[in-house]
Amino acid sequence: MLKCENIYKKYGSVVALDDVSLEFRPGEIVGLLGENGAGKTTLMKTILSYIRPNKGRVTLDGEKIGPNNIDRIAFATSEHSFFGGLDALEHKAFYHMQFERFNEKRFDSLLEFFELPKKTKIKNFSTGQKNQFEVILALSQGADYILMDEPFAGNDIFNREDFYKVLLGILDDNECLILSTHLIEEIKNFISRAVLLHKGQLIGDVTTLELDDKNIDLMEYMRKQYSYRSDRVIETLMKNEK
Repeated sequence: MLKCENIYKKYGSVVALDDVSLEFRPGEIVGLLGENGAGKTTLMKTILSYIRPNKGRVTLDGEKIGPNNIDRIAFATSEHSFFGGLDALEHKAFYHMQFERFNEKRFDSLLEFFELPKKTKIKNFSTGQKNQFEVILALSQGADYILMDEPFAGNDIFNREDFYKVLLGILDDNECLILSTHLIEEIKNFISRAVLLHKGQLIGDVTTLELDDKNIDLMEYMRKQYSYRSDRVIETLMKNEK
């Protein structure tokens, strides 16, 4: 189990995470949702120990994240963390050396799925291709917990739809996928759980089974949790009438 306990992170006078406690379990596909600045990326980077919280702690099966277990967590981000001067096959060889559980079969099949060249330096890829390759590396690392931060930027809708289906087919029962995205309508039938952040606070945590039992759509649940006001558009337009 990946556990975040009372995480508090502040940048200057801005509170990015405010006493956030969460647990992530094997087999879950979690949508980490919220507006820009909600704290999604900060939470992911805190889990990875890229960022140290002011308060709280993150543990994996009861142990602090460190050199002995960090390989059990993978991260795909549109910021890109690969080696631009290497091609796909060279990355494959490097990951083989670094990660004992590297999944070569998954790497090859995803490279083929995205139709990415094997012998072109990654720095010469398009933005969409770079994001696809980042996802391939994260999914092939052999990690138990796979974090993805807006991984589909620069990808067309058909590629994304097909990829969701591929993910459902390749993920093992012991793998947990935590996906941060704004594409709510696209992923609502793909995830098994939704976690909502707002201004650094946890304001919602629900499984899709719970929503189905109550006959509530994910968007409807989010509107309620965020206290969304549909009339604010009309109010703004009326104020700007001449």
